[in-house]
Amino acid sequence: METPLRLSRAELSAKVDQEFGAESEIAKVFRNTFSNTLETTVEKLPDGSVFVVTGDIPAMWLRDSAAQFRPYLVLKDERIEDMIRGIIQRQFYYINHDPYANAFNREENGQGHQDDLTEMTPLIWERKYEIDSLCYPIQLAYLYWKSTGRTDCFNESYSNAVDSILDLWKVEQNHSTDSPYTFQRLDCVPSDTLSHAGKGNPVGYTGMTWSGFRPSDDATRYGYLVPSNMFAVVVLGYAAEIALKVTDNPAQARRAQKLAAEIKSGIEQYGKVEHPEFGLVYAYETDGLGNYNFMDDANVPSLLSIPYLGYLAADDEVYLNTRALILSSANPYYYSGTKAQGIGSPHTPENYIWHIALAMQGLTSTTQAEKRQMLELMASTHGGTGLMHEGFHVDDPAQYTREWFSWANSMFCELILDYLGLRPKFER
Repeated sequence: METPLRLSRAELSAKVDQEFGAESEIAKVFRNTFSNTLETTVEKLPDGSVFVVTGDIPAMWLRDSAAQFRPYLVLKDERIEDMIRGIIQRQFYYINHDPYANAFNREENGQGHQDDLTEMTPLIWERKYEIDSLCYPIQLAYLYWKSTGRTDCFNESYSNAVDSILDLWKVEQNHSTDSPYTFQRLDCVPSDTLSHAGKGNPVGYTGMTWSGFRPSDDATRYGYLVPSNMFAVVVLGYAAEIALKVTDNPAQARRAQKLAAEIKSGIEQYGKVEHPEFGLVYAYETDGLGNYNFMDDANVPSLLSIPYLGYLAADDEVYLNTRALILSSANPYYYSGTKAQGIGSPHTPENYIWHIALAMQGLTSTTQAEKRQMLELMASTHGGTGLMHEGFHVDDPAQYTREWFSWANSMFCELILDYLGLRPKFER
């Protein structure tokens, strides 16, 4: 099986220094961010699995832990491969424990949001149901296979978890009538809980699958989160390929293919709408009842990330229309200032934009010039820390949220790799 170009860590460092200059701010930040996740966020557990913290929160998010380690797939290093395999093992262990949960404890210690009104257990840190929490582990396992040629992550735990994901996404196509999931948090901001006795705002059937929360961990306004459904379509294709080529599970492959077709049909029928200024675009959310949310959030999956997810090519006309909308003032979370401009989030203060969104703007660009522009912007807005952050003020990068946020560090690294032609080539 053909595998993409992979380098030793020394070869990669030399390549970065040669391209940008060893004393450039871009190279310095790359050295910091590439080392940070490996050195500060991982812990090997007695069962051989690997626990990964997000940074300044002592819990393992299914989404973050996958995104944090995707860039390291370019390394030709058996120790790193084993580490990623251990992360995948831990992720599917957690999914088999509860596929509705988004973040987990190292062990059954009862830490986290145990007072939330939902089916908590001592192993769960938080039980906000988000489609992308189930997409990312499948994506990481698939890219691990395609990058290394190793299939040792595709065991019984993996197959059981995929069956659970298929069951859940099928149930959540009919959330209003079939779903057992509810979530309420007391004494909190509205974005941290679901309305209507924990069921969320009403939705109609579309073929898409419902999500209670966004990848920001904020509640959805309308339950069909379009970019997350796009991600689901892509990873269902991965799951089907794995079932046919590795695990010899044609029944699982058929289920995945059928569900992917249903969700994609729903996206194309209900997720696209004619915008008076930008033409035919994808909405961020819809409810299947005629309501649409025109915005984008910095967290991935996002509308900006559609080509990165592998749903459409970067030059697709509807994507380009959507991109124009969300990189403009028509997106209520697009901010411009004296130091930077880009997409922020309702999760952080007004006029704070995210390094993750800047990286994604570069990763989805069709030009090297824009990729370089985003790298230079990110490297000039670390607020004197040499690391990436969650959000920072468009007029003063020294004002930022989350000093230690590993996902943002990894996204800077991934944009560097992409600029150098080292992006994983198998996700589309």
